[in-house]
Amino acid sequence: MSPSRTTIPYYREINDFLASTPFSNRTNNPDLFCLRIGGGDMVKKFYKPPFRRAFYFIGLLNNVENSQIIYDNMSAINWNSSLIFQAPGLISSYHHHDSAYGYLIYFTLNCFSFLKPELKKEFPFFDIRQTNFFGLEEKRFKEITPLFEDVFLSYEKSAGTHHPATSARLLALLYELKDFTDTRKWKDHLTNPQRVLLKKYTQLVNNNYIEKRTVEEYAEMLSVTPRHLSHSIKKSTGKKALSFIKERIATEAQSLILYTDLSISEICYQLNFSDPANFSKFFKKEVGLSPSQFRNQSMFKNL
Repeated sequence: MSPSRTTIPYYREINDFLASTPFSNRTNNPDLFCLRIGGGDMVKKFYKPPFRRAFYFIGLLNNVENSQIIYDNMSAINWNSSLIFQAPGLISSYHHHDSAYGYLIYFTLNCFSFLKPELKKEFPFFDIRQTNFFGLEEKRFKEITPLFEDVFLSYEKSAGTHHPATSARLLALLYELKDFTDTRKWKDHLTNPQRVLLKKYTQLVNNNYIEKRTVEEYAEMLSVTPRHLSHSIKKSTGKKALSFIKERIATEAQSLILYTDLSISEICYQLNFSDPANFSKFFKKEVGLSPSQFRNQSMFKNL
């Protein structure tokens, strides 16, 4: 898995990102966009390959068990209702299922023209190292939903290129969610230190697996020795630390083969392999089939 060409899109403008999805909505405000999904929208399931955004993202989603939202290691995403926070610059990919519903909010710091909060300091769930993903019980989802609906309705009713009332409601929403996430993080701190390291490791792998392929690189990011990281991961899961990196790459490769029309060579370079032969060798070792066999088998099942 030598360093090679990579083509991860980096969307600097909200509308440029929206144009890369089946959603028909666009925003007149370059610094804010709110969307309610599910119910009346006609967007069917689709796959969005790895990408980065230059703006913040908050999501409140329900009925996502059939969607593959790959913000953290896939094994950690097993909640039907979820609250998602993402700072700019992190890698994401997802398979959207048409049964999912909820709210998506994209914004830049400039939308708070009346007040410039230090988002990363004031709201620690916007972590530049990882996406924060919280599972919600149905009762909690219903409690939070009106807060998102209030922001959405304000945005929908506003005209022009600025939404000061919506921005004010968005800031209020962030403070409401801060209370909730602070409580959740306090509970997380009571867990075994090895489990905390495992969570940080898998989140870092998800956001850096295209560029970083060695345990040593992640150990440096976590300020621990490679030996300590490998020992902790092995003790917590029974698996080698390197296997998490390989599995994450294999998961993305399978999604690209299943849900896109990219050639095997294009997928190879998108995932930063040196050549198709190297990618095919890796894929067959991890999945048990060659990339072409995997695609053909999947096509046959769908006939």
